[in-house]
Amino acid sequence: MTEALSLRAVRAEQGDGVDVYSFFMRGSDVLRIADISRVHRDEVDELKGFQRKEIQNHVKGIVEYLDRGNVIFPNAIILAFQGNIDFKQSRGPSPDGPVSGTLTIPVHPSERKTAWIVDGQQRAFALSRTKNEDIMVPVVGFVAPSIDVQREQFILVNKAKPLPKRLINELLPEISAEIPADLRPAKIPSELCNLLNHDPKSPFYKLIRRMSDEDTNTTAVIVDTALINAMKQSINNYGALALYKNTTSDGHADVEGMYRVMCVYWSAVKKVFPEAWGLKPQESRLMHSAGIQAMGVLMDRIMPRMHQTADVADEVEKCLRRIAPYCSWTDGTWEGLGLQWNEIQNLPRHIKALAEYLVQVDFAESQRQVQK
Repeated sequence: MTEALSLRAVRAEQGDGVDVYSFFMRGSDVLRIADISRVHRDEVDELKGFQRKEIQNHVKGIVEYLDRGNVIFPNAIILAFQGNIDFKQSRGPSPDGPVSGTLTIPVHPSERKTAWIVDGQQRAFALSRTKNEDIMVPVVGFVAPSIDVQREQFILVNKAKPLPKRLINELLPEISAEIPADLRPAKIPSELCNLLNHDPKSPFYKLIRRMSDEDTNTTAVIVDTALINAMKQSINNYGALALYKNTTSDGHADVEGMYRVMCVYWSAVKKVFPEAWGLKPQESRLMHSAGIQAMGVLMDRIMPRMHQTADVADEVEKCLRRIAPYCSWTDGTWEGLGLQWNEIQNLPRHIKALAEYLVQVDFAESQRQVQK
């Protein structure tokens, strides 16, 4: 006898007489009734399926979230049924529109399964691996025995672009709940980015382009992603901001300490390079993503040397003034790189080369000071 799942469901009709069902089921049961039609070509080179390969890091992040136990999982998984399901309407007068009843779905452990996953492949894999097996998840299923209909729905469901990374970064500081592991490294830098952009005493006051105010903040010239990347590198790669990780009594990061470091260093940058500060990236490579990230690396070399300095701001300014003659932010040529000032681009090799050059010049000048 074939095993089956019986679930309370609501049935509605869409399109040209297509039955659509909405119901909840145990997350661990999703892959018992549904399979994944991955994109491949058969022996005659005909395209089959429509799904991408499993994304391991994404699945891992969802499993980590689900394993916390007391979680909310409102995102519906969308299934395309092959047609071999049964729906029995509940007794009573038939209302106009959707009707409730019992949906019976066959379970075929070793045969072709009853449904294909149209949307929610990674979530389905995660639900099959989590220790939180009893979590009830929403499912929407429609009857579509044709692979063409299934593929059409897959394209329509997935054609919308994901949330822009910059928008996610900007929202992170507003989230108080625990967030997935892959988003955590950006939370503190994004919080610092907000503070730097809104504090009138900050050197970056109203200079940072954030998605929420791009249409209203006409003075913003620095892309927030560049500054966030620079701070992430500093925090996670033993830079100047890493000294303030896990330093509070409750084991959290000292965000105020990080903020002070950023203000001291970048205020000195602003003071030493006034002709390049606040301009559009096309006019100043200091305000360009490459310049911001390269100067962030230099911050990680300069600021840790200041821990026994009486006047940190003054000493940082002196360090920067020593390298100023070697910099070509708005005109001229970067002699150590063989590039015109405006040939520096937001490319990994350019950022790396510029950062290395600045660090080398700083080291050479600091050695000269010691020898005097």
